[in-house]
Amino acid sequence: MSGGVDSSVAALLLQRKGLPIEGAYMKNWINEENIVGNCPWQQDIKDARAVAEALQIPFRIVNLMQEYRARVVEYLLKGYQVGITPNPDAMCNREMKFGVFLELARTAGFHAVATGHYARRLRQADGSWEIFEGVDKSKDQSYFLALLQQHQIAAARFPVGELRKAEVRELANAFGLVTASKKDSQGICFIGEIKMRDFLQAFVPDNPGPIRNRQGKRLGEHKGLHLYTLGQRRGVGVPSNTPNEAYVVVEKRIESNELIVAFDHPDTEGLYARRCRLGSLSFTNKMLPTVVKIAAKPRYRARAAPILFEALDKTSAILEFDQPQRALTPGQVCALYDGERLLGGGIFEQIF
Repeated sequence: MSGGVDSSVAALLLQRKGLPIEGAYMKNWINEENIVGNCPWQQDIKDARAVAEALQIPFRIVNLMQEYRARVVEYLLKGYQVGITPNPDAMCNREMKFGVFLELARTAGFHAVATGHYARRLRQADGSWEIFEGVDKSKDQSYFLALLQQHQIAAARFPVGELRKAEVRELANAFGLVTASKKDSQGICFIGEIKMRDFLQAFVPDNPGPIRNRQGKRLGEHKGLHLYTLGQRRGVGVPSNTPNEAYVVVEKRIESNELIVAFDHPDTEGLYARRCRLGSLSFTNKMLPTVVKIAAKPRYRARAAPILFEALDKTSAILEFDQPQRALTPGQVCALYDGERLLGGGIFEQIF
């Protein structure tokens, strides 16, 4: 229970089914470094406990700060330092919620972990489990579950996956839960309302270098390549003298510490691509055929786009999109789908 409305209603639905449940708050971060931003963990714990009391279920706080720092924060910082753009939310689900936390729950005698994810889990005829998109497509969070494996999915529960967000809030209101009108968190997974740029500046030293265009002209200076991501438009720090045009990031040259920018056109070199290499492949159920036509979401909120999947080995593949995609970014998660069914995912390693 994160202290938000989704996990609150997830607990409510399970409790109404008569299942023996217990609420738990994962204490992963307390903002001890005084990062700029709001880290409302104390209020979140207060709200989660209030919901548990209203439902008359036990509640506990699980301290996973050490594990979170090692498995998620270090992964995040190392990724940005070498020039890629990691995905802490997907990693948090694999390593923490359905990793360390799940194992602790099992040790304590529990059989499953339920969360407030907008996703569905359906059992197949052979007894295996599949993840499908949530009913509310505007809130679907299956993308963030792309790195889960079958043994984790078997122990997962997603009670709100069959509901729309409005229905979740209506239920919370009807049962008088304090989180009914609480604003959704937009921050880093279990860290809080902190902008990624502020978080990185607190841990990664500035490393200034030139901002150039494709022709090599110096346009300005950046504070560190880790503060930028491919396709970024806002906050580049270089004004454009061309009407209705804005510079976007198209390349980060690590060796020379240069940030390359250009205007956002369909033929802009480095901004649009169709082919890429996917590594760290993970499948939610069965491995895919060596060559198969499926769909992929290259980022959260992106529409699933048709691709040709060609496996190189068990952990890597070449993806070819039917249509060029904007800002395919090394380090980001690419989720694989067959219709609404989540097949798995991997990490962008190389863009062609």
